[in-house]
Amino acid sequence: MNHRMVGRFLSLIVLTEAIFMLPAWLISLAHGEMKGAWAFAVTIVATILASVFVLLICRKAQIKFYAREGLVCVGLGWIIMSFVGCMPFLLSGEIPNFIDAYFETVSGFTTTGASILTDVEAMGKGMLYWRSFTHWLGGMGVLVFLLAVVPASGKGSGFTMHLLRAESPGPNVGKLVPRMRQTAMILYLLYLALTVLCFLFLLFGGMSPFEAICTAYGTAGTGGFGVKNDSIAGYSVYIQNVCTVFMLLFGVNFTCYYLLLLGRLKDVFKDEELRLYIGLIVSSIVIISINTRGMFSSLGETVQQVAFQVATIITTTGFATTDFDLWPTFSKAILVILMLCGASAGSTGGGFKCGRVLLLMKNLKRNLQKTLNSQKILVVRNNGQMVNEKVLSNLNTYLIAYVFITIASFLVVCLDGESLTTSMTSVIACVNNIGPGLDGVGPTKNYHMFSDMSKVVLILDMLAGRLEIFPIMLLFSRNTWRKLV
Repeated sequence: MNHRMVGRFLSLIVLTEAIFMLPAWLISLAHGEMKGAWAFAVTIVATILASVFVLLICRKAQIKFYAREGLVCVGLGWIIMSFVGCMPFLLSGEIPNFIDAYFETVSGFTTTGASILTDVEAMGKGMLYWRSFTHWLGGMGVLVFLLAVVPASGKGSGFTMHLLRAESPGPNVGKLVPRMRQTAMILYLLYLALTVLCFLFLLFGGMSPFEAICTAYGTAGTGGFGVKNDSIAGYSVYIQNVCTVFMLLFGVNFTCYYLLLLGRLKDVFKDEELRLYIGLIVSSIVIISINTRGMFSSLGETVQQVAFQVATIITTTGFATTDFDLWPTFSKAILVILMLCGASAGSTGGGFKCGRVLLLMKNLKRNLQKTLNSQKILVVRNNGQMVNEKVLSNLNTYLIAYVFITIASFLVVCLDGESLTTSMTSVIACVNNIGPGLDGVGPTKNYHMFSDMSKVVLILDMLAGRLEIFPIMLLFSRNTWRKLV
């Protein structure tokens, strides 16, 4: 284990985070929020000093970086980053309980959107901005940002692949261009461009600049933190439709956008994951609209509201315009299925990912055919290319870990005595980085009633879900730490 290299990256992560806190500090100062400004100032100064100290210690780090270092950097990085990120909430007294402050911050960075706050509008502007910005920073990943802006020298540049694989959502990570730093830069430029476009459309709809930027952060990161107690419900239909469209856009694999820029339209339209993603969206909107038609005044309103809820659930954003917990059981069942499925791999959305669902279905079909003809050699193909058996093996391992974590977390959360629906959907919502669930954690409620023990479990669920499980699980492995000493 390369201790100094790990320390170097962890210090760069929190140093980057401290720099990103500066706008929130300035906003607090501009609005006369002295407690908030003081909290940000203390956090920024302390973080910079600690980061510089660690960087000096690790300045002679040898650039030897392998998969284990990458996974440890990502797992520890997100835990430490969330600790630093929750300090302004804690020091300002906006969220006086540490577990609650850490829960809110982890929910932000993992783009879950699950909240313990009962009155969002009571928060200061600086805190609201930082709370929403955690979505944007966590959406594409802070390490991906570092890979995009920090140059890597010669033979050490190979470590970038290990970091990108560990942090990027989805069953597989490929290069858009030969160099991984350029890939990270392209991803962030696409991310930034779509965010700015979303901001401009929201601004055009009459939103104030502050509300527009915070909503754009939540939409781009598919996070769901709003600046209003009723989320997006109080805004115009135009604003809601803009959010619907952009949530769906951010749920698409960003590789598709890169292919569009290259003019490779046929490759985009042939993408099987994209077709599954669109198919699930369209079919869900049609079916739920039929099932809920009597709950709305017109067909147009029905489709508009249903489309928003389908978009916010499948992309794991978590915004809300209506209480879908009051919908018929059949419609809620479809939403739960969409929660489990999630968005596309390589997007800012969470969930199991459409790419994994597609590979599981193809692998199941292949194995059934092999049962009928065991001598026949069959392979799984995706977009016309053969899928490596190692990818399928990792997929099976991921599925086992996913189910195990969900069941274990569900049993622990049930100790709080909440309803079965509340306990189950709270775990599903956190593991899949969605936010709202059903019943006690529905779109009009939150997570404040859970015990500290349950909140800690849900925090781990959010981190595991965002980081594709393995970076967090490996932190609890003896083999990982045995060689650190």
